[in-house]
Amino acid sequence: MKALLIASLAALAGFGLYATQNRAQSNGEPEKIGGIPVTNKSPQRKDKVVKTDAQWKAQLTDQQYRILRAKGTEAAFCGGHLNNHEEGVFSCVGCGLPLFKSDAKFESGTGWPSFFQPYNQENIWLKADDSYGMHRIEVLCARCDGHLGHVFDDGPSDKTGLRYCINGDILTFKKSGN
Repeated sequence: MKALLIASLAALAGFGLYATQNRAQSNGEPEKIGGIPVTNKSPQRKDKVVKTDAQWKAQLTDQQYRILRAKGTEAAFCGGHLNNHEEGVFSCVGCGLPLFKSDAKFESGTGWPSFFQPYNQENIWLKADDSYGMHRIEVLCARCDGHLGHVFDDGPSDKTGLRYCINGDILTFKKSGN
C-alpha cells in the first residue's frame, strides 16, 4: 500500500512538472502575455554570461545574490530605483545588459519599479512560474539568466497593457548623457 501511495505521488508530481513545462493555451498555442511568448527556455546568445555560484557570490551583494540568482524578492517600497525619475537606462547588475529605459517606467503603486516595456525584447525572456500556489510569468535577463521580477497584464492600457514588476536592487542605472 505504501509503495502504491509513493508511486501515485511520484506520477502526480511528474505530471505537474510536465504540464508546467509544456503549458499551452486552450487553442494549443504556447502561452503568451501581451502577445509575447512565454518560452520557458533561456535564449542562445553569443554573449551569454555563465559563472559559478562562488563567482556570483563574490560579485554580488547578499541581497543582489538572493534576488538575481536565488529568485528572491525585495520588500515592497524598500528596493532601489523605486523613486528614480531621471532619464537613462536601467541595466542588469549581474551582466550589465540594458533592460529598461526610464521613459517606459511608470508609477504602479506596488512598491517595485514598474515598466510597460523592456529596452529590447531580446534582452529578457519569460518563464512560467507556478511557485507559491499561483501562476505568474517570471522575467529573466537574457544574458545571465538572472531573476528580475514578474510581468503582469495590468499595466497602462494606453501603452502595452503590461507591467514589468522588477526588483530595483538588481538594477544599475546610467543617466542619459553620461
